[in-house]
Amino acid sequence: MTAIFVTGGKQYRVSEGDVIFVEKLPNEAEETVTFDQVLAVVGDDVQAIGKPVVEGASVTAKVVKNGKARKVLVYKMHPKKGYRRKQGHRQPYTKLQIETISL
Repeated sequence: MTAIFVTGGKQYRVSEGDVIFVEKLPNEAEETVTFDQVLAVVGDDVQAIGKPVVEGASVTAKVVKNGKARKVLVYKMHPKKGYRRKQGHRQPYTKLQIETISL
């Protein structure tokens, strides 16, 4: 079974057992998270598409860990003007393992 759900302003297509990285959630490691904004659920004999969400559908996941992504460097330069700025950024994330998709 496959589901599409929304978290952190982004949509994710997942199946049971998948491991995904989402925007940082306020949950600690080994906790369970339930997402109820499910846009679609498609399986062998089930096909439910929401308007905008599927009523009663949910995706349950376990938080594996919270962390920070690799550093992204932002470099700004105006040639011949002496303007150079170098800045780094590490985006926080939450690693999830999808456990169940219920309809």
